[in-house]
Amino acid sequence: MIVVTGATGNVGRALVTGLVRAGERVTAVARRVGDEQVPPGVRAVAADLGEPASLAPALEGAKALFLLVAGEDPAGLLGEAAAAGVAKVVLLSSQGVGTRPGTYRQAADFEAAVAGSGLASTVLRSGGLASNALAWAEPVRRHRTAAAPFADVALPFVDPDDVAAVAAAVLREDGHDGATYTLTGPAATTPRQRAAAIAGALGEPVTFVEQSREEARAQMVRFMPPEVAEGTLAILGEPTPEERSVGEDVRRLLGRPAAPFAAWAARNVAAFR
Repeated sequence: MIVVTGATGNVGRALVTGLVRAGERVTAVARRVGDEQVPPGVRAVAADLGEPASLAPALEGAKALFLLVAGEDPAGLLGEAAAAGVAKVVLLSSQGVGTRPGTYRQAADFEAAVAGSGLASTVLRSGGLASNALAWAEPVRRHRTAAAPFADVALPFVDPDDVAAVAAAVLREDGHDGATYTLTGPAATTPRQRAAAIAGALGEPVTFVEQSREEARAQMVRFMPPEVAEGTLAILGEPTPEERSVGEDVRRLLGRPAAPFAAWAARNVAAFR
């Protein structure tokens, strides 16, 4: 049995589907999840990672755990996993732990807790997800516009399905204990180029509007802490060489190139119609 936390999110949903197709038994965990939200045969268990004890029922009979960075007690979550007999933990973390550890302290704490848990573990440091472009879904649907800061700064956003495919491989295979993999897309693209890719998938023009840093920050702090918003803006506007670069871990682990942003846009075009 493999337990997937964040099972209704962009990565978790694809991971659950991929594991089921590979013949694995899966328990899908989210704060609000029901049988109607998961594939047939998947056990759905509601739990809050902010309350480690709530995860215990989901871990019964589990051999591996896919864990998100969520809550403030990673040691408690890992203690529940160890008590249940889980043998392997795969943590979805952030590339920012390596490039900006002072900003991504929560994820860094989770990585440290996983490393010290005594369980076999692997860390997946994801770059920015292509699905972040879903923030444009409503303005594209209503007005055919997309707004973002730093219009011509390029970053290699990664398809969440590729992150899920890597997670599935690491959960099912041996040989990844102690490894940290950085997951990026196959090419760096700018916000202007990503808006153009969505327009291409729609077959209709989409007007790109460049925001000021202040406008973008005001929007971000509505749904993230101010320090995380500042760190995100720093990556988007002044990325380090490592943050700009295209990694090879996705290609090496999957045996194929990572999917380009345009492929993600084409697959998700219904969200923008």
